Amino acid sequence: MQGSTSFETITSYLPEKLRRLIMNIPCDKLSGLMEVRLRAGGALYLVYSDKISFLRNNGGLSSYYNKKEVYNVSSADIKETVERLCHYSVHSCGKQLSQGYFVVENGVRVGVSGAYSSTDKPVLTEFTSLNFRVSRCVEGCADEIFASNFDKNIIICGGVNSGKTTILRDMCRLNGNIRKTALIDERNEISCLRDGIPQNDVGTMTDIISNCSRSAGIISAVRTMSPEVIVCDEISSTSDSESIISGIGCGVKFIVTAHGTCFDELIKRKELAYLIESGLFDTIVFLRGASAPSKIHEIKRLKNGN
Repeated sequence: MQGSTSFETITSYLPEKLRRLIMNIPCDKLSGLMEVRLRAGGALYLVYSDKISFLRNNGGLSSYYNKKEVYNVSSADIKETVERLCHYSVHSCGKQLSQGYFVVENGVRVGVSGAYSSTDKPVLTEFTSLNFRVSRCVEGCADEIFASNFDKNIIICGGVNSGKTTILRDMCRLNGNIRKTALIDERNEISCLRDGIPQNDVGTMTDIISNCSRSAGIISAVRTMSPEVIVCDEISSTSDSESIISGIGCGVKFIVTAHGTCFDELIKRKELAYLIESGLFDTIVFLRGASAPSKIHEIKRLKNGN
């Protein structure tokens, strides 16, 4: 199971004492786990879609924070974990530290926060907290959207932790298994590339462009990879929208995500209003929310999609 494999990956980067404590957590308490977070001077806590649990000093879990009972994460714990992520060569990880995250085995993405250096190319030099995000490949979760919207331009929307990336990843897999697909993975969250190999299944014919802006990646894909469909996450600027519209003009279909829980929220954002008002998108899919991640709340057909 992907979740348990990801959890084992996470624990392998923790200091020995923390690893022993957290490995004592019963397997049934890990169902639905989304994140493992550590903060120097604070707690180690597990984030689920509907709750937060704190690691106790004895290795158990508590549903509330009690400073005397929960494990207190030290600066040394954070530092050692970062060193493990860097394979004990922090200087060799300048690129990751400038971006504020690592991608490790089994699609686990690790966010890092702290103090940045005051240089021309700032990197993190003091580390205060870590966020291990459990990668979830839920094969089949996009079957309904894929079947009813094949060869259409689609926007997938939802709030925080609503499952947008999970749905998009499965849409990419489904498309990439049957036709030429390009994935613009700006933050490496969808494919989780490591040493050039995607840790997540995004389709056998999917070309991945990562660690560049969405707009630049879209332009590059259209010019060089002749995709039939382009998949990209979190549209956030007018340059993204302009590149998408240009790509559609070249005959490419697009599947994108955007933050928003309803149609009225979307059209208040310039870059999304631009896409919708272009008349080029057929379908908007709204997800239910964090309480039911990856579940569809509404599929809205736009005028040109009827």
